[in-house]
Amino acid sequence: MNPLTVLRDSFHFFSRHLAAIAPLCLPLIAAECLVRALVSAMVDPLHAPAYELLVGLFFYPLYSAALILYLDARTTGQRPAARNLLAASLPLWPSFAVLAALTTLLIMLSGALFLPLALWVMVKLAFAEYILVLRGAGPLQAMRESFLLSVGHFWSLLACVLLVIVPLWLLDDWTLQLLGEQPDAVGSLVLDIVNGFLQLFSSVVLFRCFMLCSQRPTEDSPSN
Repeated sequence: MNPLTVLRDSFHFFSRHLAAIAPLCLPLIAAECLVRALVSAMVDPLHAPAYELLVGLFFYPLYSAALILYLDARTTGQRPAARNLLAASLPLWPSFAVLAALTTLLIMLSGALFLPLALWVMVKLAFAEYILVLRGAGPLQAMRESFLLSVGHFWSLLACVLLVIVPLWLLDDWTLQLLGEQPDAVGSLVLDIVNGFLQLFSSVVLFRCFMLCSQRPTEDSPSN
């Protein structure tokens, strides 16, 4: 698995299907960012991160599951309507939210102990969401199968993850600097929405990796 090839194919897919991905995920991302901003303004700054995490756990499983279902549908040439994808993602929300909470907690605890350990956990759990959505596994089973599926692909997956998240982190940091010490509320919200939408690219990249590690036929890649 060549990380540069994966990134090229994923970017090609993301750019070609932007018109379908945007109406599917952008409204929920915008709602998530708006609710998060409102919560941050209403609660004590010390408790704000915890509340923001809860907001993310509510919205993230909905649009992420819908995106994964869309990516899988496109591998077989299907063009499902956004409302059907969102409807299909609703029953997955409870287990997806539990999975997201568990993976976030593990990564945060690992990062508190040793940063490279957090990267290792992040890579080993990279396929858990796809296994849960596409194979119907429970949260713990999805995490276990992700660990197994990533065996032999760690360094390639790590390269893909770093090549995606590092530029996104740098972009997020740069936009925060542009806003200054007292950012405009509307400008901050817009940039938060844009950054949140761009992070969907990482889901496309990891889906491509998931397909390759699952040894699916080449013609089923999201670049088609």
